[in-house]
Formats: sequence, C-alpha cells, structure tokens
Amino acid sequence: MAKLSPLMILPPVVFAALAATFLWGMNRDDPGKLPSAMIGRQAPAVPQTTLPGKTQLTDAMLREPGVKLVNFWASWCPPCRAEHPTLTALSEQLPVYGIDLKDPEANALSFLAEDGDPFAALATDPRGRTAIDWGVTAPPETFIVNGEGEILYRHAGPLIREDYENRFLPELERALAAED
Repeated sequence: MAKLSPLMILPPVVFAALAATFLWGMNRDDPGKLPSAMIGRQAPAVPQTTLPGKTQLTDAMLREPGVKLVNFWASWCPPCRAEHPTLTALSEQLPVYGIDLKDPEANALSFLAEDGDPFAALATDPRGRTAIDWGVTAPPETFIVNGEGEILYRHAGPLIREDYENRFLPELERALAAED
C-alpha cells in the first residue's frame, strides 16, 4: 500500500473549504446587504466641528425624542449628489443630520448653496475618523436613529429608486411605527 503525503491531501481540503464558503454566501437571505455591527448600539460620538454658518450637530441631538437620520456625505461623491433630492424630501418629515466626510470646506458649502441644505444640523469629519467609528465604508451612508440614540438601520449607498423604496423605506416606516 502506498503512503499518502499530507501535501496531497491539502489541495482537496482547501477546495472543499472554499466551495463551502461560496455555497454559504450564495444562500444568504440578502447577499447584497452589508452587515453593520452598529445596529442596536448607541450612536457613536459626532465631531464637534461644522461648516461656517451651519448649526453644529451634537450627541444630544441624536438622543432627542423621535426618529432621525444621520447621513454621511461629501461634495466629491456623485452618489451623494444623486440622493440629495431624496434627503431634501425626507427633511420635510423628520430631522436629517449630515456628517460631511473628507471634504474641503469651500466645496461642501458650494454644494449646499447650489443644491439646497436638507440638514437640520451638520458636523464635519475631515480625516474620516468618525466615519470609522460609525462603520462607514464609503459615502453616502444613512443611519436611522431612534429617540434614545440607538442605531436601528444602516443603508449603504444612495437613497434612490428601487433600493430606496424596497430596502430603506420599509425600515424607516418600521422605525416610525415603533416610535408611536
């Protein structure tokens, strides 16, 4: 009987592990959904800086009664520009707070002057440290926060079209219903 080398067993074992990982990934409920470790936790601290002439976003605002949104955005971000009309419409129904991410001050102010300012209050995150604390991968990202400052939902990507209607709106409606 021939001896089997451990090196001959390694490739089939590695292949089986990869196949199992791929199979698990294909059978997830929503493979496009990016999980967030922040769901169910208190919102992290927000920066104590803002744009000139804008209301400073504070941690206390995130703990005020009612559902609110926190949106990470930047003027250099095309998807942020695409979702801007949606944020403007949402700001008529509930507080929308913005955190400007890695953006030159002049560019951010110009963007808000051109397209309107839907944000009830703003903070700036010039180095991206706060975005890391919140688990933001890339702007735009929007968080639904309840009256206790707890993050209920994280939406990665722009709030537009089917993604907005099918993924974000049901979560927002659920949050608003829970507040009543």
